[in-house]
Amino acid sequence: MIELFEILQKVEKNSGMYLGRQSVSDLFMFLAGYEFARSQINEELTQEEEDFYNDFQPWLQQKLGVRSVTSWAKLIMLSCHDEKTGFEMFFKFLKEFQVRDQVKAAVTA
Repeated sequence: MIELFEILQKVEKNSGMYLGRQSVSDLFMFLAGYEFARSQINEELTQEEEDFYNDFQPWLQQKLGVRSVTSWAKLIMLSCHDEKTGFEMFFKFLKEFQVRDQVKAAVTA
């Protein structure tokens, strides 16, 4: 099965094909479905995928200064109130999150 970050690259480039529109809420549900499908076929997540599913929401919560236990999609929507803008913001935040992981890996190496 294709890995999470490969799918995200495809979705970012062609959201209409995968989601129907640029929507951060639809993207959240798409990724929840992807994670569920992986679990149903007993395909383990990569370490990078586990980090995303476990750490992205708390990281975003801290970055935005929000004290709410809600999905990352809702956190983003609190900032922009527009699905399309939220979709674009997700990919901006994702890149920041991934750079943070790369810096952490370099420091521990």
